[in-house]
Amino acid sequence: MKKMNLLTVAGVSASILLLGACGADAGATENTTNTKTETTSSETPATPETLTVYSAGPEGLAENIQEAFEEETGIKVEMFQSTTGKILSRLEAESNNPIADVVVLASIPSMEGLKSEEKLQPYEPENADSMNPEWNDSDHYYYGYSASALGVAYNTNQVDSLNADWNEFAESEWQGRVTMPDPTSSGSAVDFLYGLTDADEKGWDIIQGWMDNDLLIAGANKESLDAVITGDKDVVVAAVDYMTYKAKESGEPVDIYYPESGTVISPRAAGIVADSSNIDAAKAYMDFLLSDTAQELVADAYILPGNEDIELSNRAALADIPTLPFEFDGIEDKQIETLNTFLSMD
Repeated sequence: MKKMNLLTVAGVSASILLLGACGADAGATENTTNTKTETTSSETPATPETLTVYSAGPEGLAENIQEAFEEETGIKVEMFQSTTGKILSRLEAESNNPIADVVVLASIPSMEGLKSEEKLQPYEPENADSMNPEWNDSDHYYYGYSASALGVAYNTNQVDSLNADWNEFAESEWQGRVTMPDPTSSGSAVDFLYGLTDADEKGWDIIQGWMDNDLLIAGANKESLDAVITGDKDVVVAAVDYMTYKAKESGEPVDIYYPESGTVISPRAAGIVADSSNIDAAKAYMDFLLSDTAQELVADAYILPGNEDIELSNRAALADIPTLPFEFDGIEDKQIETLNTFLSMD
């Protein structure tokens, strides 16, 4: 594979504008209008307060949160929903005329990039203490209000049951049967590569074993899962779990598990844009994201809530998922190095 230079690496910082991010985001539509509330005279009925949110999906959840927030606060939300990469591109294009008030990304490294470029402002929302501290910025610039875990999804029509660890997919019985999301299109896949190779000294040997075993690199998360749902492949490694749970619930022949050696948790974070012109509404939105109401909507979407006290009935709880240690300090540079190493492999 051809090695990427710094500016073409996906999913690593706000200055890297080609990020594809999590595959669930790819189904998002770009149907927002970018109109902010204008000041009205005393003779004119007041225009409802309007907040502009740029959100990286997933499809359905962002809309449900928007609807509940509008109902509770009376604040109108103009939503631009797309991938993390397209949101970063839009923020960059609008840098001279900022529009967004709140940004929600499916990538902590990308939020770190926005923070380092001074494109976020700090705020400590209500219920901040109830969120998982490992998903939040200690300086209060962003909060991981939800997360997915990366597991192994498999076609239940073609595989009766499965409990193989990561290294076992390099064995001959799995030759040509395994796919993985493309890390140049999936931020979560980059998270996985970094987590596995950082925690396990044999991590790169495991990845090389997959590639030698005819691993299919198949688009973003949705595309790789679709390949297994249709039966073209039997297994997805580094599969985004909530997509699999949702597909299973809808009757598709898929299931998911988490290898015993551990996997990566990929948080979805939100923060207030530094140039927001609607600070009070932006703070209200952040408060709402961390509220029990929004956290229950997260759980209903098969996603891990930031508040572990929220009851889950349709997926594995965080406490039941074996996890790999994941260090966010200096994550941007580490993920650039990780992706370049992957892209240089044959």
